[in-house]
Amino acid sequence: MKATVTCLALWFTAFLACASGEKVCLIKINGAIGPATASYISRSIGEAQSQNARCLIIQLNTPGGLLDSTQVIVQKLLASPVPVVVYVAPIGATATSAGCFITLAASVAAMAPATTIGAAHPVMIGGHPERRRPETRRHDETKARKFFGELHRSDCGQTQSQRRMGEVSRTRKRVDSGGQGA
Repeated sequence: MKATVTCLALWFTAFLACASGEKVCLIKINGAIGPATASYISRSIGEAQSQNARCLIIQLNTPGGLLDSTQVIVQKLLASPVPVVVYVAPIGATATSAGCFITLAASVAAMAPATTIGAAHPVMIGGHPERRRPETRRHDETKARKFFGELHRSDCGQTQSQRRMGEVSRTRKRVDSGGQGA
């Protein structure tokens, strides 16, 4: 209910601005955030300023994108002389990862009903993992094995393989000492 009221207030403000002869600019971002998106938003802020627009509304629906582009966009929004409204829409849209940071940098943030925001995490770029070069795949697998091996450390700082080697050593000592303990 609160989201509906916010959306109605946003569109009512835009309507009043249009009715009084004031201009409101609207752009739509639908897809991944990249250098082209950063350039588009930057140009749109400049265009809104040159047209003396009351505000720039960015209708946003994105799964996220590149960090460098996101940082450029956030800096442009924070320095914008024109108020920027980020409206996550249409129904079912998302502003995840980079979209979350962009929404938070806006002068006003609004969301349509049944939209989501958040979930900032790294995403693989470049297609399917199976299509990667073999040496890249081996490198990634080695990093993953090392990472997951470190996750399985015990309280004393040993990996599972190091614990197994210790068990083998203790067993060998018992056998060498005639089974009289280690």
